[in-house]
Amino acid sequence: MADWRRILNRREDGFPRIMGILNVTPDSFHADSRVDSVADVLARAQRMVEDGAEWLDIGGESTRPGAEEVAPADELQRVLPVVEAVRAALPDVGISIDTRRALVARAALEAGADMVNDVSALSDSEMGDVIVGAGCPVCLMHMQGLPADMQNDPTYGDVVGEVRQSLAQSAQALLDAGIPAEHIIADPGIGFGKLLEHNTALLAAGRDIVPDVRMPLMWGVSRKRMFAHLLGRDETKQRLAGTLGVAAMAPAKGVDIIRVHDVREHADLFAAMRAVE
Repeated sequence: MADWRRILNRREDGFPRIMGILNVTPDSFHADSRVDSVADVLARAQRMVEDGAEWLDIGGESTRPGAEEVAPADELQRVLPVVEAVRAALPDVGISIDTRRALVARAALEAGADMVNDVSALSDSEMGDVIVGAGCPVCLMHMQGLPADMQNDPTYGDVVGEVRQSLAQSAQALLDAGIPAEHIIADPGIGFGKLLEHNTALLAAGRDIVPDVRMPLMWGVSRKRMFAHLLGRDETKQRLAGTLGVAAMAPAKGVDIIRVHDVREHADLFAAMRAVE
């Protein structure tokens, strides 16, 4: 297992850790991120680590807007061989399992994953027990609604305050069960039940959405639909510049982990920023 405690927080120089996205789904919103076999995903994982990723996030269910739910058996069949292969080949990298289901999280942790990335923030009533039993870190992401309907007119009065409160409520059961706040990562859920103005407000707020100052902050903005509305870039392959523009703000906003499709480009960005500073 990886030394995940070392890589939960941003680097000593203030730059975030890079988490590479490994989609083992046939319908991920960014077509170039899809992989067809364990060998392919392992080769991509190795490149990501060579390029600077300290985390790899493995997911077997697309949660893009309008996505349909995947059967648990299908999700398990997609992710478990990948987790096992990546763990065997890359013993030092942090592995995150991107799932909303407790049974998938449990199986992935047993197969070698280090962390659970739950976009539903513990909507599965058994997920908290899995986290507590494993003593592992968890990322809680805010989402208004479900992937199938989350972009159907999302509304907020105070988006920053409401997201913070929702994350606080989700985290409380874990805190009460003895999970340290330092092991609970907050994610504002950019693009998950939010319009452009909500997304930009949450990004501008930075760590203000984190319910406890001890909790790490993760951003996931890579190639998302917000860049279609912000920049007019309808195709995901056109959204790298916008993605990097937001990533450049991450150190100033206190981001600990940034989840991306393009590891090398983000590593280069941070290296250039570091040199100029």
